[in-house]
Amino acid sequence: MLKRISPAPEADGIPASPMLHAREAAFPAPFPHGLEYSPPCRGTWNIVHTGMLVPESHQIFICASGCLRGVVLTAAEMGLMGRFSSIELRETDLTGRDNERLILAGVADILARLPKKPRAVLLFPACVHHFLGCNLRYVYRELRTKYPDIDFAECFMDPIRQTRHLTPEERLRRAISRLLPERPKKKQAAFFGNNLKTAPESDAWRLLKESGWQIRDMAGCTSYAEFQELGASSLNLYTNPFSLPAVRDLQERLQQDYLYLPQVWSGDAIEGLLQELAHRIGADVPDCRAARERTEQALASARSIIQETPIALDLTFTFRPFSLARLLLAHGFRVKAIYADAISAEEEADFRWLQENHGDTELWPTKAPALRLLPRPSHPAGPPGLALGQKAAFFQNTPHFVNMVEGSGRWGFSAIEALASDMVAAYREPKDIESNVRRKGLGGPSLL
Repeated sequence: MLKRISPAPEADGIPASPMLHAREAAFPAPFPHGLEYSPPCRGTWNIVHTGMLVPESHQIFICASGCLRGVVLTAAEMGLMGRFSSIELRETDLTGRDNERLILAGVADILARLPKKPRAVLLFPACVHHFLGCNLRYVYRELRTKYPDIDFAECFMDPIRQTRHLTPEERLRRAISRLLPERPKKKQAAFFGNNLKTAPESDAWRLLKESGWQIRDMAGCTSYAEFQELGASSLNLYTNPFSLPAVRDLQERLQQDYLYLPQVWSGDAIEGLLQELAHRIGADVPDCRAARERTEQALASARSIIQETPIALDLTFTFRPFSLARLLLAHGFRVKAIYADAISAEEEADFRWLQENHGDTELWPTKAPALRLLPRPSHPAGPPGLALGQKAAFFQNTPHFVNMVEGSGRWGFSAIEALASDMVAAYREPKDIESNVRRKGLGGPSLL
């Protein structure tokens, strides 16, 4: 029996707008879950991009051709097909093959054909291996016995379980963390599990450097030996919330402490996190007064230029879009719309503030099928608005946008200063939307 999972279209064939005003939106899920639309904005990273951060590694995906299409294209667009292989599953493989032996034979064939043995293999079974009851423990035991000089990461491409178990992104980061060997601890801090390299001008990086700590970054490793040196860290820092299972696992396995540095946009919150970091590393509490003053001046200067220009932002621009919206609104910017399919528990206070103080702010999903057919705005009467993020730019149809994903490695007061500068530049100089949003994994290698 068929069940409708999306609203019926209007009589004229154009679906009703899924937009809500902030005052009427429910927390934490303002929009119904159902059929999903994927807009043509590809800047966010997927598991292939993240896996490529492990130097001298090779990825092997084991799934049907339909599932392989996206990951193969990602590797090809990165220009890294030499570090990517696949084992295609067909219907006969599901009914008439020993899939454990199929994986072992496929991996053996791939490794025999490579011009050089990789230091690590990231192996990605898929959803179907759950259905088959495949004995993956046996598979990995056999692989490690046969190839003792290769480290095997137990990854998974199983999005069907991501609402009840670890997401593929979380599982991948944990699998990568398990490649790290135990090393004698140093006065070393590592930024771990982030897709983008942490900016050296970020406040947390500067505090570590001024306190005499050695700093490493998983996203900046250029050799497997350098990657393994992350095992000597005393403290792991992460801004990507998908990294929590990984750093927890490292704490249990390697006794590495960890600290979450979320991408907050509040001066008080940033200062509180810097104080916590200073406490963890035994440093003096930093004086943030000068940094606060610089951010206030940068925002005031940007506001004097941008004035009442409507601003839209989206959840791919930063992990904390409501925190960012609150910052901008509190400094006089006109935030018209926020594109976010859900609201994280971490942002409840910012969302409630938005409801109480700016309840007319538009809240839009990014995955609603209606967005595929709704006409995108035209701007005949004046200049288009300003967008922060690719999806906001696409849906608002504005060439004036800051092209950034996941915070671009920035953090703290310096991130606010940089944002103010970027907003002014985007306001003054338009970009071509299509050519900018089509590139996968913004900030990583790409042939596009």
